[in-house]
Amino acid sequence: MAGADARAAVETVWRIESARLIAALARLVRDVGLAEDLAQDALLAALESWPRTGVPDNPGAWLMATAKNRAIDLARRSQTYERKREEVAHELGVLMAMDGVDLAAAADDEIGDDLLALMFTCCHPSLSTEARVALTLRLLGGLTTAEIARAFFVGEPTVAQRLTRAKRTLREARADFEVPAGPALRARLPDVLEIVYLVFNEGYAASSGERWVRDELCQEALRLGRILAELAPAEPEAHGLIALLEIQASRLPARLGPDGEPVLLLDQRRTLWDPLLISRGLAALKRAEELPAPLGPYGLQAAIAACHARAPETEDTDWVRIAALYAALGALSPSPIVELNRAVAVGMAFGPETGLALLERIASDPTLRDYHLLPSVRADLLARLGRSAEAVAEFHRAASLTENESERRLLLRRATEATDR
Repeated sequence: MAGADARAAVETVWRIESARLIAALARLVRDVGLAEDLAQDALLAALESWPRTGVPDNPGAWLMATAKNRAIDLARRSQTYERKREEVAHELGVLMAMDGVDLAAAADDEIGDDLLALMFTCCHPSLSTEARVALTLRLLGGLTTAEIARAFFVGEPTVAQRLTRAKRTLREARADFEVPAGPALRARLPDVLEIVYLVFNEGYAASSGERWVRDELCQEALRLGRILAELAPAEPEAHGLIALLEIQASRLPARLGPDGEPVLLLDQRRTLWDPLLISRGLAALKRAEELPAPLGPYGLQAAIAACHARAPETEDTDWVRIAALYAALGALSPSPIVELNRAVAVGMAFGPETGLALLERIASDPTLRDYHLLPSVRADLLARLGRSAEAVAEFHRAASLTENESERRLLLRRATEATDR
């Protein structure tokens, strides 16, 4: 096999298998940093071997066996050999005579639990939100440090430092590599869901940079969300989150115009929305609704997204129901951002004056002081009331607050349109 072909094959296999590989190794060695190092060793071995021998029939198993053999070698050379030997022997179900054991077949039945445990480990309470995002994308998403840095417009050394500190923090905290059970699962699940949600949102409407949409982040969040929903089938919020992401992702083809500039929801061509993703999202929402527990924040947001997805045209949107769902969301999870979105829905359902009155009640909230969508929503309501001069000023204020260049151009264009009107 040609070197370039082998390298491409290794990279493809790594994208597919890296999370599974690191998860199984982390269960074995109880250290996500060491697990990643072992997985990287296996990757390097593949880069050296596969150009000569060809890609094996089961490349994932080859990587797993190579990494686990490396773990055993490290244990044998360790000063704490006896302790390490017992841990490895316990996990693999073998004694000291490791030679000749079929390591590739070990732990395959537990891989689902391993992946879920890795998700919870990456989102450990001892880590900051930034560290959780970086570690999740690195270990579960297989993204390189450089790719994570580019995705979030931060320096590569910054991301590298976050990853190093996160692994050290987990090691020092002696974080349990396991899936929480019962009340502990319900207590920590929101942390995991939040990271997947944040990754998707950064791809769906980038907070900074030139591009408004980063499809690669959306796709990675979708992949993680689907895994989470599959591995936690009894948790309604896991289904609610993936329902929300599937429906939101269905709009991606319509979110940018031919010139690459943003297209707002009400102006999008709904024929461009992906019907397969919509159907997947509605099915996930139905699963969440059928579980005994009531819909949580993600489930309610998915129900709102479903209202848009079910409307064949913009004018068919059930804004009254959307406003009611936002009210339920605000009662369950109070937030000025939720109230801002409710003001939009109320303005569409009952008229811009009603929406503006609701908006003014939250305008002084410190959380919204520098949030560009507050003046943007106010500008839209003012424009619909015919108060063009005030709308123009608010659009300009919104443009000055956003850090995304595409969004800034959109807001300035809307200011021009309001002036013309």
